[in-house]
Formats: sequence, structure tokens, C-alpha cells
Amino acid sequence: MSNSPEHSPLGKNSAYRTDYAPELLFPIPRIGKRDELGLTGTLPFFGVDIWNAYELSWLNMRGKPQVAVARITVPADSPNIVESKSFKLYLNSFNQTRLGGPEALRDLLQQDLSAATGANVHVVLTMQEDFATLKMGELDGLLLDRLDIEVDHYSPQPSILKANFDELPVEETLVSHLLKSNCLVTGQPDWGSVQISYSGPQIDQESLLKYLIGFREHNEFHEQCVERIFVDILRACKPAHLTVYARYTRRGGLDINPWRSNFTKAGRPSNLRNARQ
Repeated sequence: MSNSPEHSPLGKNSAYRTDYAPELLFPIPRIGKRDELGLTGTLPFFGVDIWNAYELSWLNMRGKPQVAVARITVPADSPNIVESKSFKLYLNSFNQTRLGGPEALRDLLQQDLSAATGANVHVVLTMQEDFATLKMGELDGLLLDRLDIEVDHYSPQPSILKANFDELPVEETLVSHLLKSNCLVTGQPDWGSVQISYSGPQIDQESLLKYLIGFREHNEFHEQCVERIFVDILRACKPAHLTVYARYTRRGGLDINPWRSNFTKAGRPSNLRNARQ
């Protein structure tokens, strides 16, 4: 079977397996969209995709259901992403599967997802007795959405991005909750918040907000949108340091939160769930 998005389970009727079935995972190579962005050779960023799974259940050895929340971290340099509906179907395959404990589940998740993505995937399970430790928070930064702008274009236009190359460089963090894109296959809306941290020539905020709103009718997966944003800002505004982090609302009990950066001091994101997630 081809691993192109149109051959994935997206937009198709699917039988919901309740017995362990790792073959349900559908990997999609990253290379196609990266070629489209002109990313060949060494990537201009590193990062991770953080998945949170809120609908995760299995049976213990006595047949009693267990529940947990999973955090799955996929390296950005993995050859593949996993299509999200196939991920959901795979997680459902544990529903009637008996396992010896949370460690057995974590080990299977890490094994199967590492095989599908082609990289070492890290999984952390939070059991129900620790649910209270899962905190919420919002992305820090100056809110771009405060700007009163007129918008008439709803596809990405990197050409409108501007920066002030004649003044001293700045260091700032900007946030917008107006990011919306659409599923590459089904066209269903994907809602997100995005944080852009950078140092370098000051980016014109109005043009940046218009650019981000321009994803509103754009069809791409979450990971691909974040990489497009990163590359377009890097090329147009030439920051010395740049980090782009998006938190998308969940679908099917899963949320996807891609993070891309080109400087080591950025640090991993906190994975705090925001109000819309």
C-alpha cells in the first residue's frame, strides 16, 4: 500500500478493532512536504511533535479496564509522521487487550510508534491517581490578536512578511490564537494557537498576523503547517534565532503539538494543555 495521505484511513469508514493491532498505524513520509518547502540536506530546525492521548484504555490480567493519559514525543527528524486517524484506531485496539501493567502498555506503544515513525519515540503514561498533576496554562507572549487589521486573503502568503532590517535587533515572543488550517485529506478544520519566539530584525506584527490568518483555507497536516510557518519566517525575516510552537485542539481524543527551533537555549516546551484543548 502506498503511504500517501489519500491511502490512509482518513475520510473512510473504518472497523474499530478492540484487539491489539499495531498494523493499523499508517506512516506518512515527511520528505514530500519538506521537498515542497525546499528543505533538502540538513534541516534548518530541530524539534518534536508532542501527542497527547486522552482516550486510552486496556484490560488488566483479570479483565478490569484501566485508563491513562499518554504523552507521546516524536522527534522532528523522524522519517515519518503517523496519520492521526490510524493512531486513534491503533489506540482503540487496546480496549479489550489484557496487559500485565502500565509498563507493558508503554513498552508496546514505544515499540510500535518507533517502528512506524522510524525514530525513537518516547511515551509517558499518567495514571488516574495522578490526573490532578496534569496542569493547564496558556502560551506566553505578546498577543497579536489585539491588532485591528483588515484581512481578505486566506491562503499562506510568505511574501507579505516584513521585518525592520534598519533598526537594532530585538528579542520577543508573539502569540496568536487565530491559527486555523484544514486536514490535508478531509478538509475538516484544525484549530490551534501558535507561539513564535525569535531574536533578530523586528518582525512587523500586522503582516505576521495576516500571514498566520492566511492558513485559514490551507490544507496541510499540523506538523507540515508549523514547518511552513518556520521556514517562511526564517527566509523572509531572517531572525538569528527562531522557535515556532503550535498547540492544536484535540480530535478523536488526540491533540498534536509541533515544536520547531534552531537554537539550543530554546528548551523543550512544557506541554501545558491550554483552555481550548
